Amino acid sequence: MNLNKKQIQHLKSLAHHLNPVVMIGNNGLTEGVLAEIEVSLTHHELIKVKIAGEDRETKNLIAEAIVRETGAANVQVIGKILVLYRPTAERKISLPK
Repeated sequence: MNLNKKQIQHLKSLAHHLNPVVMIGNNGLTEGVLAEIEVSLTHHELIKVKIAGEDRETKNLIAEAIVRETGAANVQVIGKILVLYRPTAERKISLPK
């Protein structure tokens, strides 16, 4: 999914007040975590995921795997927080053109 700059800025502003709904702990990215991310994306469209871990490279690899497995768009990564967006059939969030 490709988002333009205006759409990314809009999603960032909407995500600013959200709390992480999924937290990835010491066990890393498991099937259960991916299933929870899928459920959360289906319900909310825009979510935050908190990735625990020390080094930046591991966090980036986990973020890439989540995007690849869920088909969601990576809106932004700030520190340990990953913001994901995937529209549903009902389109709860309307994006600017």
